Amino acid sequence: MTAAALASPAVAQTADPNESTFARIRRTKKMRIGAVGGGAPYYMKDLSSGQWKGFYIDIAKGLADDMEAELEITETTWGNSVLDLQANKIDIFFGLNPTPKRALVVDFSVPVFNNAFAILCKKDFKPKSWAELNSPDIKIAVDQGSSHDQVVSRLTPKAQITRLKTADDATAALQTGRVDAQCLITMLSLTVLKKNPSLGQLVLPTPIFATTSNAGFRRETDKTWRDYVNTWIDFNKGLGFIRNAIITNMELVGVTEADIPPGVSL
Repeated sequence: MTAAALASPAVAQTADPNESTFARIRRTKKMRIGAVGGGAPYYMKDLSSGQWKGFYIDIAKGLADDMEAELEITETTWGNSVLDLQANKIDIFFGLNPTPKRALVVDFSVPVFNNAFAILCKKDFKPKSWAELNSPDIKIAVDQGSSHDQVVSRLTPKAQITRLKTADDATAALQTGRVDAQCLITMLSLTVLKKNPSLGQLVLPTPIFATTSNAGFRRETDKTWRDYVNTWIDFNKGLGFIRNAIITNMELVGVTEADIPPGVSL
């Protein structure tokens, strides 16, 4: 009975439903992130070995090291990442563009780097503005539930929008001629075109829709985890660690800083 009484507080502490994310990571020494297969240079998964690469993998490893924790990676999609945060399947997801809709249900970090929404167009189609894309004659593919989906829905409501499961599916729709264009963030667009130059061309419609790439967190009362990550990001941006991780992984997929179109900077 004495042994059971002594064990009870430890069991209760382990199962505490009110334990904050920061406290749980420090207790378990495990930090859970989501990663998107095919999301190069953000995330890249070697299908033969199962190993992950990408600049957000390197950044997450750096964060986990400073938290004295082991990194645990769960595969997800851009569209499902917010749901995984809400369901407490992951502790953080790097690569979320902050939108009002997402801000209703999750918290965001300070920006990790700057970005902008782009359009991948078939070769014989080169729109100059979002207004030009906002036509019933234009077919645009997006990955459902993503920021690409939200932006196209808001800026081109008159267009024929094809919503598919993943960004790769949307690219396939463009490649096979089922759509005229695909909305993607600039960094992803550059990678797709490097893989398949014959796909078409990258266009930054005017006015340029600038955005940032941030980390997302499950909303909780205790903001220690979010505040710690904000401090960590700002410190490592100052050190040049984050910029170096981005540039190095861009080069792994054949993209250089010189490829970034005018109007967009890291």
